Amino acid sequence: MEPLLTVKNLKMHFPIQKGFFRKVVGYVKAVDDVSFYVLPGETLGLVGESGCGKTTVGRCIMRVYQPTAGEILYTNQAGNHVNLATLPNSVLKPYRRELRMIFQDPYSSLNPRLTVKDIVGEPLIVHNVAGGKELEDRVALLMQRVGLRPEYMRRYPHAFSGGQRQRIGVARALALDPRVVICDEAVSALDVSVQAQIINLLEDLQAEYNLTYVFISHDLSVVEYMAERVAVMYVGKLVEVATTKELYATPMHPYTEALLSAIPKPDPRRRSKRIILEGDVADPAHPPTGCYFHPRCRYAKANCKTETPALREVLPEHFVSCHYAEQLSLRGI
Repeated sequence: MEPLLTVKNLKMHFPIQKGFFRKVVGYVKAVDDVSFYVLPGETLGLVGESGCGKTTVGRCIMRVYQPTAGEILYTNQAGNHVNLATLPNSVLKPYRRELRMIFQDPYSSLNPRLTVKDIVGEPLIVHNVAGGKELEDRVALLMQRVGLRPEYMRRYPHAFSGGQRQRIGVARALALDPRVVICDEAVSALDVSVQAQIINLLEDLQAEYNLTYVFISHDLSVVEYMAERVAVMYVGKLVEVATTKELYATPMHPYTEALLSAIPKPDPRRRSKRIILEGDVADPAHPPTGCYFHPRCRYAKANCKTETPALREVLPEHFVSCHYAEQLSLRGI
C-alpha cells in the first residue's frame, strides 16, 4: 500500500538570538533529520519525553511552522505527491481541508469569546463550504456525532467540562471531512475515565470516515491501544520505529526499554523494576556528540560517544538507531 503521508529528513531549527541587533548565535534543533511514513487508515503513534520534538513534527506537517529542511510528501485525492514543506502559504488552503489537528489543551485551544457554533463552523465559513441554515445544520450534525447535544451550540466554552471541550475540538477537526488528523496529546489533559471515552470516539470516527491518525502522546499505554505502529523520539531524532506489538514485546533501543519500564502494571502482584535513567535530557541547542542518548545509556561504549548511529532496518519494518541493537537483549512488557 502506498503511504498517504511521508516525512523525509525533516528538520526544524529555531534560531537563538542575542544582543540589541538580535544576532543569531546558535540554533535549537527541535527536529533533526526525522523520517517516517503513514499508510491510509493507519494510526502512527509518536512518543517520547516532553521536549523531544514530537509536537513540533506535528506542527511542521500542518505547516504551522515552515520546516528548515526536508520533505513532507502528501498524496492528494488525485494520487499526486505534493511536498507540503516547500509550498507557499498562498496555495496551502486546499490542503488545510484535508489535514486537520486536535490540540492538546481543551481550554486554551477554544476561543472563549466565540460560541460553539462559531468555533465549529469557522472552518466551514473560511473554506466557503456552508453558510446560513446549512451551516447550523452541519454544526448540529457534528455535535451529535461527537456525543454533544445540538442545542449546546449557543453556549460558550466556559460552560463545558474538559472532556466536552475536547469533543468540541474533535468536531472542529472533522468539520471539513479531513483525510489526516494530527492528534497532539489529545487525551493527556483529561481524567482517565474521560480519556477512555475520547479514545473510543476517535476509533469510531476513524472506522466511519476512514481517517488516518498521527497520534502524538507521552502515555505509552494509550499509544499501545490506539496505534498500529509506533515511532519513538529522543531530542529531535527518531530512535526506533516498529509495529506496536513488536516494539512493546521486544524493544531494540535502550531508550525504548526505559520508557516501557515506566508503564504501570494493572496487577499489583506483577511488579517489575523500573529503569531510572541517569542525568538530564540533552539540550537540543547543544546536543552531545555521537549518539544523543549515550550520556544516559547503561549500554554505551566508546564509539557511542563519537559516532552518530543511523536509523537502520534491523528486522523487517523494525528500524533502530543504535550501534548495538542486534547484540542487546532488552526487556519489553
